[in-house]
Amino acid sequence: MQILPSIDLKDEKVVRLYKGDFATTHTVADSAVETARRFLDAGAELIHMVDLDGAKTGSSKNRDIVREVITVTGARVELGGGIRTMDDLDAVFGMGVTRAVLGSAAVENPVFLTDALAKWGERIAVGIDAMNGSVRTRGWLDDTGVPFLDFARRVESLGAQTIIFTDISRDGLQSGPSFMNLAALRDEVRCGIVASGGVTTLEDIRQLRDMGIDAAIVGKAVYTGVLDLRRAVAVACGKEQ
Repeated sequence: MQILPSIDLKDEKVVRLYKGDFATTHTVADSAVETARRFLDAGAELIHMVDLDGAKTGSSKNRDIVREVITVTGARVELGGGIRTMDDLDAVFGMGVTRAVLGSAAVENPVFLTDALAKWGERIAVGIDAMNGSVRTRGWLDDTGVPFLDFARRVESLGAQTIIFTDISRDGLQSGPSFMNLAALRDEVRCGIVASGGVTTLEDIRQLRDMGIDAAIVGKAVYTGVLDLRRAVAVACGKEQ
């Protein structure tokens, strides 16, 4: 199992949100590059970055920061937020992104998702952001009414090899991940599952690891010091019980 520390970007700043509410945005670090360096030093092998402006409006104002993180630190980066066309994918892969996350576009444009998976394969992850069992899009603002398990089965049938599942109701609360929904998802699909939202303690990571979840994204708990990233990486790998 992998641990993916998260760097969320809004207005070119490293921020966190509470339950996906843009009104709660607050800065948590001065530099994305220095934050990435700390994550790499702690043993992270892949950094999860989100362009929140892109997720909400489709703009790409934070991509220069992503490029700088990759160029300066050599980090492998997984990027989501505002990637909605094949040109967007060509651009982010061209700047060195390792894996791109398709969220709103995967829901709203199945032809694009199919084409992206056909061209890029395992370098595409599908983000499933859910609230009360229903898939949300556009920075978590729009409720599609689509049950997340139905959508997960659909994208796997199209060739998705990685699903990133976020329970919006847990995001930023440090209350633990949605084990029930993740267990249901694990029963439904064979592709890789990345847990996001609420991952807070080493025990959370042990439980996710033992239930067959492939990776976990950690954010607020690391920034507040509640979770030691180095120990989290060790537990995920089974090197520390």
